[in-house]
Amino acid sequence: MSARFSRLCLIGLGLIGSSIARAVREKDLAGTIVAVDASEFVRARVRELGLADEITDSPQAGVSGADGVILCVPVGANAAVGAAIGPCLKPGAIVSDVGSVKAAVVRDVAPHLPANVHLVPAHPVAGTEFSGPDAGFASLFTNRWCILTPPEGQDEVAVAKIRAFWEAIGSNVEVMTPQHHDLVLAITSHVPHLIAYNIVRTADDLETVTEGEVIKFSAGGFRDFTRIAASDPTMWRDVFLHNREAVLEMVARFSEDLAQLARMVRWGDGDGLHALFTRTRAIRKSIIASGQETAAPDFGRSGPPKS
Repeated sequence: MSARFSRLCLIGLGLIGSSIARAVREKDLAGTIVAVDASEFVRARVRELGLADEITDSPQAGVSGADGVILCVPVGANAAVGAAIGPCLKPGAIVSDVGSVKAAVVRDVAPHLPANVHLVPAHPVAGTEFSGPDAGFASLFTNRWCILTPPEGQDEVAVAKIRAFWEAIGSNVEVMTPQHHDLVLAITSHVPHLIAYNIVRTADDLETVTEGEVIKFSAGGFRDFTRIAASDPTMWRDVFLHNREAVLEMVARFSEDLAQLARMVRWGDGDGLHALFTRTRAIRKSIIASGQETAAPDFGRSGPPKS
């Protein structure tokens, strides 16, 4: 199965969209790369960076004649984008996306697509806390997972095409149902972000801790929470609103486990705490062993920039 598209349209050139553009250019996976973005600034930067062959603010014009379309917008924008591009898609085109929530993508996009257009949602589980076209890089997806969640009965050739595409830019590919994806990502990604946002908010709200002290002593765990909490606010707002059921279920489970941990601390259950920490340490080691993280000291950071 060829991974190459004749005309690939990327709608939204933020971190993920611009990284896809760079990887596609590097691997020669498209005859023509079309970039669509509503922001005049983003379009100008895409032009300056040479990320696309054609650049427009019109989704309708961008998808015209495209055999591949990837939505790289916040999941809350999918319905509007789907409605805009639906009538302009050519027969046989494959529409995909990069959102962190998948059931909502199927719900919001599929109704707007013609019967002869294929929807194969995808979620590259990769990213940084930075955003915009300058934040992207071609190797972002290398040895990272990309999860495909095609609706039941979707064309197998279209699914194989998107699988080949993501494998060609370096990803490991897994296929699962949209509902299962949303449950898995709720605990591995969405709830950790929710916790990070809340911890940073709590620290900021503490009257007994000055802002200077929070910043001064953030070289430990708090610093790593702030990295996650610096992620794009629009994207994460939409993630929580569009995966609320799974997120709330995982939050409830987390709250129960946190209460159990608090009881261990309250009652001095050293054996219980040691057993739990040993178990969680093993999970961390397995993540490193699978190549999804580095074992380098300080999470691979090279230290603060030299002045």
